[in-house]
This record gives sequence, structure tokens and C-alpha cells, in this order.
Amino acid sequence: MNMDNLIIKHNELTAEEFIELWSSVWDGAPTMEQTKLAMEHTMFRVSIFDGDKIIAMARVIGDMGLCYYVKDVIVRPEYQGQGIGRILIDELLKFINDNGIKDTQISVELCALPDKVPFYEKFGFWSNEGKRLRVMHPVK
Repeated sequence: MNMDNLIIKHNELTAEEFIELWSSVWDGAPTMEQTKLAMEHTMFRVSIFDGDKIIAMARVIGDMGLCYYVKDVIVRPEYQGQGIGRILIDELLKFINDNGIKDTQISVELCALPDKVPFYEKFGFWSNEGKRLRVMHPVK
């Protein structure tokens, strides 16, 4: 892969591209309707293309004041280990820095599988004893 061919886009990630990337690493992609709504309400989205092919994405949700949450950091498996993830996180942190209130500290959180924790620790992320709790609520 030639890094010069990479195209970084802000806030252009579509629901279709999201689902395509999600499906490249996980089963059970969200529905198109859910994904469209999520893209509309995401604070910041970054996507990376190799020519016309989407190869990576990440997004941030939050309240702009106290808390930002990094979601859905995905790099196609064949592109992993080449610095693409670092580009994504750098872009997200730049957005937070550019939009956060100056001279304050802002909580930036994420959830990572154990094998990905060392990657995030390189950016200064650390874990505590807290457990992430989740319920998949069935909407009726």
C-alpha cells in the first residue's frame, strides 16, 4: 500500500460505507436505518480511502464539554498494522483538541478488546477497575 494514495475525509462517512467496513471485521451489522440515524448524530466522523475503496473509519460522540467517546474504530484486516489506526486516532484527538474548551481537561473514553488495549495505550489511554456494562435493549 502506498500511503500517498490515502484520502482522509471528515464527516462524509455514509451508512453504506459504515456497514461495509463493519462487515469486514464483525458479524451482525446494524440496520441501514439505525446506521443512517447514527451518522446524522455523530459529532465527528473520519474515513480513510485507498483510492475509491474505504479502508478505515472512526467516529466520536459526546457532549462537547465534559466527555467524548470514541466509537467504531475499524481498519480493514488487510490494512491493519500499517499506521492507519494511528491516523484515525490522531484525527479524532485533533478534532477534540480543536473543539474542546481551552485550558480544561476533557474525558475521552473508548472500549477496546484486550488485544487492542496496547494500541490505545500508545496514545495515553489507560484502564481502571471499572467494568463497562451494556444491555442490548429490544425496541418494540
